[in-house]
Amino acid sequence: MKYPIGIQDFESLRTDGYSYVDKTAFVYKLVSEGRYYFLSRPRRFGKSLLLSTLKAYFEGKRELFDGLAIAGLEREWKKYPVFHLDLNAGKYTTPEALSERLGNQLSNWESGYGIRPDQTKSLSSRFCDLIASTAEQTGKRVVILVDEYDKPLLEAIGDATLQDDYRMTLKSIYGVAKTMDAYIKFAFFTGVTKFSKVSIFSDLNNLKDISLDSRYSEICGVSEKELHSVFDDEVFLMAEANSMPKEDCYRRLKEKYDGYRFGKQAVGVYNPFSLLNALDGRDFDDFWFATGTPNFLAEVLQHTDYPLDRIGTEDVDVGTLDSVDMMYSNPVPLLFQSGYLTIKDYNERFKTFRLGFPNEEVSQGFSQFLATYYFGGGCNGSFTINNFVGDVEHGDVEGFMARLQALFADGDYQITGQLEVYFQNSLMTIFKLMGFYTQVERHTSRGRMDVTIQTRDYVYIMELKVDKSADEALRQIEERQYALPFAADKRKLFKVGVSFGSKTHCIDEWKVG
Repeated sequence: MKYPIGIQDFESLRTDGYSYVDKTAFVYKLVSEGRYYFLSRPRRFGKSLLLSTLKAYFEGKRELFDGLAIAGLEREWKKYPVFHLDLNAGKYTTPEALSERLGNQLSNWESGYGIRPDQTKSLSSRFCDLIASTAEQTGKRVVILVDEYDKPLLEAIGDATLQDDYRMTLKSIYGVAKTMDAYIKFAFFTGVTKFSKVSIFSDLNNLKDISLDSRYSEICGVSEKELHSVFDDEVFLMAEANSMPKEDCYRRLKEKYDGYRFGKQAVGVYNPFSLLNALDGRDFDDFWFATGTPNFLAEVLQHTDYPLDRIGTEDVDVGTLDSVDMMYSNPVPLLFQSGYLTIKDYNERFKTFRLGFPNEEVSQGFSQFLATYYFGGGCNGSFTINNFVGDVEHGDVEGFMARLQALFADGDYQITGQLEVYFQNSLMTIFKLMGFYTQVERHTSRGRMDVTIQTRDYVYIMELKVDKSADEALRQIEERQYALPFAADKRKLFKVGVSFGSKTHCIDEWKVG
């Protein structure tokens, strides 16, 4: 089997004989039931291939769809002029970058239809003229496909002035789809995130968002049914290569790459990029994270005081989940739309979603990303994972605290939020990365424990103080009786008071009780 890894062009995929998970029934449903759509999906999830499929369909390339579901549904196969804008191409770091990208694309389209560009007009005016002239010239309404509509906005995160400039430019371009409605057959926008309609799509209020529509939850990604029907032989070969029964191979693939849900009643789907790479290499590796974590996510986390232990424990309403405009005060919607969190459950009574990590690949990869984010290049040298885990598992508090102190001392810090929250998040990240059961802000009748770590033989209660003594931290553990919930626990308990310096960004001292 030829795996279409990295191939986003539908025509080349079909012509060159690559495997294809048939999504064309969704294409027919889209074009027969509506005209204007928006779809948000994480990166590497097949959005570009979906738009390329739509492009081939509207260009009337019937031969590419032989043997697919749509071949038995479509009867007319009309050809329409298609304007396909891929904003994934290019870097957006200056005010001129986006305008140049849009201007060049308009020039190419104008040249293709023999239209002389009027450089004195605005980009939106030129787009309007192009649509009207093309429709009149061909006698057919046009199709507009926009891939990664939000990439310029995401690259400008952290630069409010540049992002506002991009917002206004994109708003004027996207608004054309509403003002030129009489000339438009179909329009489809995709992106990773969903910035509010007020700021970007306010002039396009007829756009139907299918991102959390359960009827379209499988439009990108690979379902369990599709995995068995399309790749069963490949799973068998992978199982053989790993000396395991085929059923165990299916189970392992599910644990590793399945679990993304896009809707209230949606079934889980696999990340297609990771799944195809795993089947191709016959190896259960972390492929999605190997492509890198987007810079915008690190930028947002640097400026938020959100306690990371709340991830996967909070209920989020549709309004909150639907927009990333308040990402600095609450990064959860951004984490969801970026693919780091997914829907685990839906509360019909309160209309809220419970989120969590979709699978093992994301859970482990996110912890590793956080370790790099919080500790920079510090995860080396005197801090070795094996020795650290050994210290924690054998009750050597002095040993693992000394390693933590060295880790913070070696780190590269860019943190601007609350220092204590940052310190809590840092400890939670490193302990969870090592596989220990860790809680932050655990409630008791007398207060909240900052950090609690539990192993098979030991319990560690840690109280953190910024610019205060370790004795004061240890005294709070005693006075508020944080150890009381573990009174009947047979495991050995350690009380650890930790002093963290705001100037040094390091552990200044600790005391063990």
